[in-house]
Amino acid sequence: MRDYSLFDRFLIHTDTALRTIAGQPVATHRPYPAANIEDCTLDAAESRRVAGLMRVNHAGEVSAQALYQGQALTARNREIVEKLEQAALEENDHLLWTQNRLKELGDRTSLLNPLWYAGSFAIGAFAGALGDKWNLGFLAETEQQVVRHLDSHLDKIPVCDGRSRAILEQMRIDEAKHAMTALDHGGKPVPMPVKKLMRAMSKVMTGSAYWV
Repeated sequence: MRDYSLFDRFLIHTDTALRTIAGQPVATHRPYPAANIEDCTLDAAESRRVAGLMRVNHAGEVSAQALYQGQALTARNREIVEKLEQAALEENDHLLWTQNRLKELGDRTSLLNPLWYAGSFAIGAFAGALGDKWNLGFLAETEQQVVRHLDSHLDKIPVCDGRSRAILEQMRIDEAKHAMTALDHGGKPVPMPVKKLMRAMSKVMTGSAYWV
């Protein structure tokens, strides 16, 4: 990895933030999971419900992107920075996939995405400043909560909606891998009060993004 100065890295992350919120994210160009799956006919209520869930997932990916960027900015270990940046790139795939699905459903992303990004970036930068073990532990807990969140959405999406399900299933695989990578590199479990606070914050975000 090139040895960027802190200022250079800040500029890179600023560019990423603008792409994430208002532009086209740079992704790994993996195939769209829903590409070869025939869409099903959803009634109006089902379409609104699926769109709400996909909007929540897109907002979650905006937050995840910001979290990784904030952690990478303040992380001390170069290898860990590389892992965080690779994970952030994969999260960009998720951004594109959920955004595509929302377009297919004739709906939009959350209007509150700038707020989710700013808050998550600050949390990520703080976690990175605490040290690499806590940084990775926070990342692992975040991804484990995301996996449970995706499981709950898969239970709510109509069985016939194979396109949405394919996207969320691949996202689940990626998030579980990110959690395992963080633990394998020395992530330290976060205290229970922090876990509960993270869950409470997640509920606020998901509840708001579903509608706005």
